[in-house]
Amino acid sequence: MKKEKIIFWTATIIIALFEGLMPALTSQTELAKEGIRHLGYPEYFGNALVVFKVLGVLALVITQVPKRIKEWAYAGFAFEFLFATISHGAVDGITGQTFFPLVVFVILAVSYFYYHKLNSNKI
Repeated sequence: MKKEKIIFWTATIIIALFEGLMPALTSQTELAKEGIRHLGYPEYFGNALVVFKVLGVLALVITQVPKRIKEWAYAGFAFEFLFATISHGAVDGITGQTFFPLVVFVILAVSYFYYHKLNSNKI
């Protein structure tokens, strides 16, 4: 059980850093705004995305959040990573940057798998 908790929290903290802390701290930089514009999205989309990322991270890391809300957070992040991959591929072609969201998606999948593994015994 200890090994599973370590794997779960390691994966979840990586997601929290990439999807909560970094966007919250850097979303208003010119580089971040240019990244959103480069993909063809309006600036307000980036702002909304940051709000939902932070809320999703809070849902994942706060243990008292109901399971159903956590499921929605996992689903939201999964869609985000898949659509980020599609957006980068459509705009920039197939590059290393295209597949980076899929790497984070795998980390999210590890967190999700171990979340359910840890909570399968609790009814």
